[in-house]
Amino acid sequence: MALWPLALSGQEAPLRYNAYGAPGLIDMPIASSAPDAELAFSMSSFAGQTRNTVTFQASPRLSASFRYADLDDVLGPQDVFYDTILDRSLALHYRFLDAGPHRPALAIGVTDFVGTGIYSGEYLVATTALRPDMAATLGLGWGRFAGIGGFHNPLGPAFSERPERVFGQGGTMTRNAFFRGDAALFGGLHWQASDALGVTLEYSSDAYPYEDGTAFHRRVPINIGVTYAPQPSLRLSGQYLYGSELGVQLTYVVNPMRPPYPSGFDLGPAPVRPRSAGGQPSMVDVGPLARALQSEGLTLHGLRADDAMLAVSVENNRYTTSAQAVGRAARVLTRMIPVGVSMVAITLVENGLHGPPITLRRADLELAEYALHGSDIIAAVADIALEPSPPPVIATRFPTFSWGIGPYLTPNLFDPDNPLRADFGMALDARWEPAPGLVASATLHQRLIGNLADATRVSTSVLPHVRSDFARYDREGDADIMDLTLAWYGQPSATIATRLTAGLFETMYGGISGEILWRPAGRDLAFGVEVNQLWQRDYGGGLGFFEGAITSGHASVYWQIGQGYQAQLDAGHYLAGDWGATLTLARQFRNGWSLGAFATFTDVSFADFGEGSFDKGLMVTVPLSWISGQPRRDVIARTIRPVTRDGGARVDIDGRLYALTQPLTPQAVTDTWGSFWR
Repeated sequence: MALWPLALSGQEAPLRYNAYGAPGLIDMPIASSAPDAELAFSMSSFAGQTRNTVTFQASPRLSASFRYADLDDVLGPQDVFYDTILDRSLALHYRFLDAGPHRPALAIGVTDFVGTGIYSGEYLVATTALRPDMAATLGLGWGRFAGIGGFHNPLGPAFSERPERVFGQGGTMTRNAFFRGDAALFGGLHWQASDALGVTLEYSSDAYPYEDGTAFHRRVPINIGVTYAPQPSLRLSGQYLYGSELGVQLTYVVNPMRPPYPSGFDLGPAPVRPRSAGGQPSMVDVGPLARALQSEGLTLHGLRADDAMLAVSVENNRYTTSAQAVGRAARVLTRMIPVGVSMVAITLVENGLHGPPITLRRADLELAEYALHGSDIIAAVADIALEPSPPPVIATRFPTFSWGIGPYLTPNLFDPDNPLRADFGMALDARWEPAPGLVASATLHQRLIGNLADATRVSTSVLPHVRSDFARYDREGDADIMDLTLAWYGQPSATIATRLTAGLFETMYGGISGEILWRPAGRDLAFGVEVNQLWQRDYGGGLGFFEGAITSGHASVYWQIGQGYQAQLDAGHYLAGDWGATLTLARQFRNGWSLGAFATFTDVSFADFGEGSFDKGLMVTVPLSWISGQPRRDVIARTIRPVTRDGGARVDIDGRLYALTQPLTPQAVTDTWGSFWR
């Protein structure tokens, strides 16, 4: 469990995030953890220093923090003075022991272990409740946490020396510095005066070695802070720091597992019509059935009927979970099919690919609709085939054309020259499906306002400029063809899917891409291969290309670890001609949220790569249904890189097979059976 003092009402108080955006007091860490999956955005500022941090509670015990700090007046190593430093760093916090009746919670952490080293440090910390509204913290720190009151390292002579970090290009890990050098104690008290108000007193062991004397004057190692939470998701803090400075902090938290509208605003489904009610036609009429399914956000792709069973294939256009789409389809079928049909088989399809048929007995649907544990009943009796079988197709379903127009926002976060850039404009999307598995799509952007074009950074990369000229793409042209592709999806066997895509894939690349995915039924592992022949687009955002082709490709292994955790390893040839591998770890939630991180290491040296040393970043996907409460499948998906360089670069292609086929798998249905009757 996560230990934190209780408010006077007996409710658990909000976790305190410190000025570094991690679980903590004011500057120092604590041994508590946030609720599982909590995502915290914090901004703190004092003495010309602003820290912007995103912290994700990746598991009940482990949290990770990504920090972007703007530091003024810093005196670095070798007495080099910096007017401004824009620093990016990563921290990990792991609670390895829960609190008990006679023991504190214990946690261990490391900060800035792949950054420039400005905030480099490690700690071991304990937190315990003194009474229901008060907790005490005592910790032992190294590095940045051992600047005040230091003493010989208790780990022994082998850990007595700590190598000095030089403000370099970042991205490298100095493993021989972990828990080395002098150690020091830190600690503090937190009093939760009410559900909304908390007071913190802290003894800080941070000497501010690069800021004291230039950015501000640290007089005492004592800090005091007050935190007010006007609502559970928002925390406002004020601090008096080091006897000389005032600081402020704002923290906003969300939790993917706690939507703002838990019940949503879905329109109620049509009720199951029992056979005893009569009124069903003697034969299935395709037109009314298609319209009934369309009213539920489902597109009828085909049907096949015999005396006892009706099989349909449908496309889910509305629902976040596959089980809800199946449940809505099943309800409609009970209202539209003849009395003599006793079973229905529903197959989900997307882009011409299909999952296994899900067979349900009509009698079970009639029995379980209003049962106390209706979803569990259906889950127990549903027959989900392990492997897909060719679904029925209606010839009149194709061709189809759809289009839409709406606003877009394109942010560029953590630019080394400006931490926040963005463009806003209007987007036109069009999609044409002339036949099953054949999809043509296009997206056009017209910029209205924004500052992406203000970027003036010029690439100094010694590698081929496959990504580092991104600023030129932002500067040239207000109307851009974002993508223009024709894709052909195939399913030559029950476990193999294929994709062939040609056209303009993204703002910087177009060409031809082929992919094959082997996804064995009932297995946690899948394997894929992708090969691309690419040409770099010119800067104008039109149909032009630069001369010279680029061949890239990867072999991939996908692993569903369990509990929503997923790992992916891609090994192959990157855009700049380098060879290497990318490891991605992500946590996916049943409601469509996904958060993850990736790192790429290739045969490009850290020095040749340049600032950041290697390609890495964060990925976040937020379903709009979670925000609005309305059922819909579109999402906001962003990849956030600390810096964009040329090493380890890959092309972005929509419709890659693993993500596309995930909602069609038996696991995607069974994992979300709780939404079957929604």
